[in-house]
Amino acid sequence: MGIPSEFHPTHVAPADGLQTWYSPDPTRPAVRLDPLLPVRLAGTEGNWARVVCANGWTAWVDGRLLVTLPHRPPGTGRPLGTTDDPRPLLAALEHALADYRQLVDEYADGRIDLATYQARSRGLRLGAVLDGTHAWLLDLDHSRWFYCDGAQLQTFAAVDPDAAEAAGSAGERP
Repeated sequence: MGIPSEFHPTHVAPADGLQTWYSPDPTRPAVRLDPLLPVRLAGTEGNWARVVCANGWTAWVDGRLLVTLPHRPPGTGRPLGTTDDPRPLLAALEHALADYRQLVDEYADGRIDLATYQARSRGLRLGAVLDGTHAWLLDLDHSRWFYCDGAQLQTFAAVDPDAAEAAGSAGERP
């Protein structure tokens, strides 16, 4: 299956990630989905759900564990302004990725041991899905995913329900 031309997520993986299977068969496990990874529900078979990721990869999951996304992010009942510049969040994601890359380089080059690598990488999390002009960006400081169209950020899914409520009806980052 190729990359979908228009990826419209319907769900995200739970905050602790989600085990996948190659088919609706518990004896054929695949990899875990990352926490809060946006996915599109493509079908169900009992409690099994077939999901599609932004890159076109499909897998089966326990559909009862998927977190349903609202049809529209909070606050989209009125026009959104372009006041929420995506560049600061993109810079923070870039910085986090650079930190992780440096850590991987140190471990791969033998400058740090496995225990140090594990200790220094504990708690590092980064989330970004890019598909052409569309981007879904994880902002851990504000416990939410944002949708970015290149000019503005729009709350897409909150990790913490209280964080979504705190965003209010403006649909802006807190």
